[in-house]
Amino acid sequence: IFASKLKNPMSSFRYFIVLLSFPFSAFSQVPKLQDSLDMETLKEVVVTGQINPQAVEKSVVEVKVISRNDIERQAGNNLADVLNTTLNLNITPNTSTGKSGVSLFGLDNQYFKVLIDNIPIINEEGLGNNTDLTLINLDDIERIEIVEGAMGVQYGANAVSGIINIITKKSSRKNWDISAYIQEETVGNEYEWFDKGRHIQSLKIGHNFTENLYANATYTRNDFGGFWQDRLGKNHAVNDSLRGHEWLPKLQQNTKALVAFEKENFKVFYRFDYLDETIENYNDIVDENYNSATQTTNPSANDEIFTNKRFYHHLNSTGNLFSTIAYNVSVSYQEQTKELERYTYRIRTGEKENVEKGEYQSRKAFFSRGTFSNLFQTENFNAQLGYETTLENGQGSSAAIVINPGEELIAQDLNNYDFFAASEWQLSERFSLRPGVRVSFSNLFGPQYIGSLSAKQNLGNDWELRGVLGSANRTPNYDELYTYFVDVNHNLQGNPNLAPEKGLTAFLHLKKSEQFLEGTLRLKHKLSFNYLTLNDRIELIVVNTSPLEFQYNNIDRFKNMGAFLENEVYYKNFKGKIGASVQGISKVLDSNTQSNDDFLFNLQLNANLAYTLPKHQTTFSLFFEHIGQQPQFVEKTNAEGNQEFVRGETDAYSMLDATVNKSFFDNKFITTLGTRNLLDVTSVNTSAFSGGTHNGAPLQVPLGYGRSYFLKLVYNLSI
Repeated sequence: IFASKLKNPMSSFRYFIVLLSFPFSAFSQVPKLQDSLDMETLKEVVVTGQINPQAVEKSVVEVKVISRNDIERQAGNNLADVLNTTLNLNITPNTSTGKSGVSLFGLDNQYFKVLIDNIPIINEEGLGNNTDLTLINLDDIERIEIVEGAMGVQYGANAVSGIINIITKKSSRKNWDISAYIQEETVGNEYEWFDKGRHIQSLKIGHNFTENLYANATYTRNDFGGFWQDRLGKNHAVNDSLRGHEWLPKLQQNTKALVAFEKENFKVFYRFDYLDETIENYNDIVDENYNSATQTTNPSANDEIFTNKRFYHHLNSTGNLFSTIAYNVSVSYQEQTKELERYTYRIRTGEKENVEKGEYQSRKAFFSRGTFSNLFQTENFNAQLGYETTLENGQGSSAAIVINPGEELIAQDLNNYDFFAASEWQLSERFSLRPGVRVSFSNLFGPQYIGSLSAKQNLGNDWELRGVLGSANRTPNYDELYTYFVDVNHNLQGNPNLAPEKGLTAFLHLKKSEQFLEGTLRLKHKLSFNYLTLNDRIELIVVNTSPLEFQYNNIDRFKNMGAFLENEVYYKNFKGKIGASVQGISKVLDSNTQSNDDFLFNLQLNANLAYTLPKHQTTFSLFFEHIGQQPQFVEKTNAEGNQEFVRGETDAYSMLDATVNKSFFDNKFITTLGTRNLLDVTSVNTSAFSGGTHNGAPLQVPLGYGRSYFLKLVYNLSI
């Protein structure tokens, strides 16, 4: 906020590191101000899960914040890049689809929601959940807010394990803001100007047209050349299984625009986002097409191109009604489509033949959310009423085993109408309480009732205690409801009679902040205990052995319990965040009497460290995560041919990223040099998976393509 008044830009950089990382009232080194302004204490304001935006330390709900500065230090381009060292959150790439799988507290991304400005973002499985984090570009992001635990009252179905809310930038203190960057990365040890490595270019322009009207536009191109490893690419013409790529190449193009108007107590903005992603799959089987008459070959292969398009519209208005009631109303229309092009590729001539192209999946959603706060104007009590409307239409299935381009798709609707209420009582100077309830009506399920209760106690001497009890349901996704794949060899069907899964979480957070050495050393500690239970969990089970038939049913139970410790330290030009977590998971499959409900525990460690050299305007950063051995009971066939549960394990591994960030000419030029996956991890051994219908159990889990290096060059112009 004071950047425009700071004489030394490096002081500005240090000032932002401390104030944006954690709200303390003291700072070890006060930057020298050009006009001798007294230093003010700035509080980091959060919006996720709040009745009104408020400072982090005043929030009854525990909120983690990843600042813009943290994103830039890591040179993260998409959400997966930034979250890959977050405690309790694991990201696993899928080499064949290019997507990233994510789990939070042992539950996959069907159980937490990804929001942009409080609006769930569409994906191939619906709205908000099961989101591919590699598709979320961060070039216009102000900060990321994370709430762990069920948030069903505030954000509805599928917010079982938590919320990730991305807050975009909607204003500027300058008349013109122009930012452009290029980023070049190796993929492992592979790099070329065009065919290998990752090549990113971005341009962002923001302008204040008047005192009240602001607009910006951003374009980003991210070209991932795939991971070749021992493969020989698209033009390899020998049938030796070396054609194509180990990880599929893909090209993402993202266009964003925002217009915002603000005057007195009235604000309105419109945000548009368009994503176009192309993934190329070159078959490793080559048909040499030998011509005995001419003794020549004309090699060909059957290749595929997957195209993913996403449209996002969001109109939001905030202000006051009757001078006292604060309203926040959003309307959003989103659409995501997937297309497949199949063709025969003549390798030597580069020609396409027998082209089939068509849409095989689409999702469309209308979403509206509104909250009305300050319904009772008292000093110690606040109440909020809200609504959410979701009208969702889906065609096709992301899990379809056979995709026929151009085939007519059957459309299905899932509509929800939700109403919720929350209140916040300041019962004493030190104790506040926040209850909430929600009721949800749907065209597919009966009424769902959700509740929450949060409390905060200030214990004195900078000790804080927070308790959060919340419930949330997970509604069945499109595949679980409507999949139908039946032929002479298969019978796999969805189940329209599925009921939503029922989740309940409890979190207890004990926090302490302290200062030493006249404020030059500042520490913060947080010890948390968590418990999560999930009933009526949906699993694909055998419903008939002869002939063999599979169907989704509500039969599973899931429990998670554990503790985690997070620490922050600030000493002069050094800041660090260090965490440790122990989580135990128990799963029970009720349909099998041999299922085991023992808790199996896993250790995780993480660290985010940064040291700044003000004289050289340089910051050195390390990002570390360790995932301990992950045990899991898995159903396998024994020597007698019977199914039984045995203990499997996935080996431990560690990830380490390092960056050096340096600015030049008053922050007009910024360079970031770094390495990802410094420990050169590619995969880990596992015995924790069952085999599929046609395949044996995987023996390794792919995690990365090895150590890679990147250089990012940024130009900033503010007028």
